[in-house]
Order: sequence, then structure tokens, then C-alpha cells
Amino acid sequence: MKVQSLYFIAPRQVTVLEEPLPPLLPDQLLIQTLLSAISPGTELLVFRGEFPRNVPVDETIDALAGEFSYPLKYGYSTVGRVSAAGAAADPAWLGRTVFAFQPHASHFAAAPADLIPVPQDLPVEEAVFLPNMETAVNFLMDGAPLIGEQVAVLGQGIVGLLTTALLVEFPLASLVTLDRWPLRRQASLSSGASASLDPGSPGAIVQARAALGGSHPEAGADLVYELSGSPTALDLALELAGFDSRIVIGSWYGDKRASIDLGGRFHRSRIRLVSSQVSSLAPAHGGRWDKPRRLQVAWEMLRKIKPSRFITHRFPVGQAGEAYRLLDEDPAEAIQVVFTY
Repeated sequence: MKVQSLYFIAPRQVTVLEEPLPPLLPDQLLIQTLLSAISPGTELLVFRGEFPRNVPVDETIDALAGEFSYPLKYGYSTVGRVSAAGAAADPAWLGRTVFAFQPHASHFAAAPADLIPVPQDLPVEEAVFLPNMETAVNFLMDGAPLIGEQVAVLGQGIVGLLTTALLVEFPLASLVTLDRWPLRRQASLSSGASASLDPGSPGAIVQARAALGGSHPEAGADLVYELSGSPTALDLALELAGFDSRIVIGSWYGDKRASIDLGGRFHRSRIRLVSSQVSSLAPAHGGRWDKPRRLQVAWEMLRKIKPSRFITHRFPVGQAGEAYRLLDEDPAEAIQVVFTY
């Protein structure tokens, strides 16, 4: 059997190769991919060559073993159907729809332990958002929004939009989002944000602080999420943050660097910077939470939020180069891009 596999081969160069599928091991299952989603933040860093060298891709996922270097098979959001089972595998898996943290490919073999059954009531186009929804759930766990708080979210790409959609479920005083692109700001407002502003427009900071409300001299956001992918946005996060507030940094910047102004309000305002990453659970939650529990919450939130409405483009995997060029060169036109097989 021939498999179509997507490779990142150099900065801004991808190719889809036909490769033979290795023989199925006795305990493995063969999955035919139905849909896979591009994670535009992380995958654009890989596409542009902006990843740090000699860093493990993901030490928690076997399918993503190895280090960031070209050529690289990458991607971690795949939904498919089990089409064959090894001699020692349970045949009850046959025909099941499953999710896997797998690079973009038309077929792949996996052990049952590496597959997550998709709930029968959940369409494929909702299930493919599982990793980003789990990330958004983790952001809320780490940020711990409280009733009546004023919250700002910087960046309304897909992870930012999912985070916004979850925050809308809280009884907040205000929820202000910022993004450069009108399409994303409109999606943010449709999701329930109080206001969505262009951070590059004149007076954006004044407008954002006004939308956040508060009459205290140190008024500002109680909680800020930096999800834009740009380290320069940390200065904006600091400007929006109020006294004793917290800034949750969910972006992965790769090898990008920026000068950050920590000499102004940062110390006197007792602002806390919180790193959030979905590969692990915060130690504060470790006594009661584990990854399966968090994953179950993510499934429930997919049912509630129905993020398939954020899919703007569908490309056959053979047109992967066109998909990445769209996200790289014309981000104003796209939110979520998926590959079909």
C-alpha cells in the first residue's frame, strides 16, 4: 500500500510523497485518515524555519519523536477510521472513528493505546479540533478566571477563538479581544466577546482599557491571555494588565526574540507572568486532575462550542503547499485550514 505523507523539507517548502506502508505489526491498527487540521501557530513556525534547533518535537507523543530539523513529518490533529487490524489486535476496533496525534498522512499504523475513540455523536469536523480545544481548556485551568473579572485575549487565531468561546461561558464583567485581522475579530464578536479591536489601530490601548472598564487608577484587565504568537505582544499585555493581575502566556515563540519593557509598571503593579503548555498539567491540579479527565472536558466543550464553524478552507493533502502559503502570505483570509484525503 502507498501512503501520502507530508514533509517539511526547507523553510517555506513542503512536499507530499508517496511511500510504502511498512507491514502492520501484530498489535497495531491501520487507520485511513479522513481529516487533519493545520495548527497555524506551531506549523507556521515549522514552515518558516523559525523553530529552535536541537529541541525535541514532543517528548510525550511517540509519533512525534525526534528533534526539530528538516526534513520533518509534522502535524498533530488527525481523525480517521480503523481499516485493518494486526493479528493480535482487538478486531472490535475495525470501522471505528478515532483521533490520533499524528503527522499529516493518508494512512498510518498505531497501537490502540495511541488512539482516542471519537464519541459517536461528534462529527469528524468537530473532533479534529480536539488538540486545540484541550489547549484552550488548559489555558482556562491555568488562568483561573473568576466571577466578575475583566479579561483580555491577545490573538484570535483558532486557539485564541476557542479560548474566547470558553471564557464567554464564565460570568465575567468584560471580555475584550485583540487581533489584526477583521475576519478573526468578527468571529470573536460572534463568539460573544464584549469588544474586539485591532491592536495596530490608533488609540487601541485606550479603547481596550475603556472596554475593560473599572474606575480604580490601576484599573485594567484582571487576566490577560497572550495567544498571538508574537513576543512583541507581551508589551501590549503588560499595558492592559491591572494591579496584581496575571498574564497567561500560551504562545510558543520558537526562535523569535523581542525586547520587553519590564522597567515600567511591571514591578510596582505586581503583575504575574504564567507559562501555560498543554503537554503537562499544572502541579496545583495534579492531585485531582489527569490528562484523561482534561480530555473528557475538551470533548464536552467541542459539543458545546461546535468549532467547525471556524473552518474557512479545505485542501486535498496533495495541495499542502498552497494551504501553507495561504496561512503564511494571506492570514487575513483564513482561520482554520484542514486537509482532506
